[in-house]
Amino acid sequence: MAKLEAVFPILQPDLDAKPLSRLARSASETPLDSSGCLTEYRPLDCRSILSKTTSRRGLPFSHAINPYRGCEFGCRYCYARYTHEFLELRSPEEFEQKIYFKQNGPWLLDQELRRLKPGTEIALGTATDPYQPLERKQRITRSLLEVFTRHSGFSLGIVTKSALIARDLDLLKEIDGRHKLTVHLTVTTVNARLARKLEPRAPRPDLRIRTVAELRRAGLRAGVLCSPLMPGINDSRSSIAAVARAAKGADASFLAAGALFLKPCSRPTFFAFVHEHFPEQLPSYERRYAQSAFVSAEYKRRVAEIVDSVCREYKLGKRYGEQPRAEMQPKEVGSVEIQPWLPFASAS
Repeated sequence: MAKLEAVFPILQPDLDAKPLSRLARSASETPLDSSGCLTEYRPLDCRSILSKTTSRRGLPFSHAINPYRGCEFGCRYCYARYTHEFLELRSPEEFEQKIYFKQNGPWLLDQELRRLKPGTEIALGTATDPYQPLERKQRITRSLLEVFTRHSGFSLGIVTKSALIARDLDLLKEIDGRHKLTVHLTVTTVNARLARKLEPRAPRPDLRIRTVAELRRAGLRAGVLCSPLMPGINDSRSSIAAVARAAKGADASFLAAGALFLKPCSRPTFFAFVHEHFPEQLPSYERRYAQSAFVSAEYKRRVAEIVDSVCREYKLGKRYGEQPRAEMQPKEVGSVEIQPWLPFASAS
């Protein structure tokens, strides 16, 4: 009998290969649900939907929920690309091209909320956007919100770039009556051309601002995250003030901003973006993030001073400050101004 291993070595098992983790094996075996342009969507069973958070950034919440793994918006600065490494998917592009939805998430959440203490602070959408395009079909996020309507006493924060959140106003208003709810719409810039380069498949900035206005008219606490602030790209006072002006026009409850947090897994994608669109800034970025994913304390202080100044100028509230219910009533919302493209001067 012929020795097949000599003729077809690929058929022989790789004895030195590292076995896949349970999560990676589950992801590799899951069937294809559907596909879009260069994007695959697959169901993923999970053992928990509520994860306990640990971070050097001093996060204001102790638990997080992410209905999806991967995010189709393709934001160039996204720090969460590393999460696909747990699935043994290490190409940066796979994070935005292979999207997994946690189909058993709502059932798990119902069980897990029963074990949490009242007042627990929970964030929905910390690693991937809970209202990315797949949510229109799968409605995982909406199902999770339905679970929250059957519980009470938690502090829930939602972060998104999508106008799709307005679809769930009925549930959000019910949740607001049972929990402490805050909704954050991320708007890194009101410059539509720059936003399209930074966040290729996310909704336009004006649509996000109008969504803030819609949430506020419904009486919800909703504000704007002007994050991340990227040196030489969107960290000038004029750029931040333009976002603040739009937020004020939408009657936003608050405006907050933080500096770019650049994990090693995100550097190739972000540096390629900088090389293409802001080549003169690339050496500065390579130096700034050579030793750490975090910016210097001095830079943090400078941008914090700018943000505080802008918030005072436009009388915008604090992200984590208490806000009287009287201030949360629907108000007349002014028009939203989207600025034309201008080269932004750096705060650094």
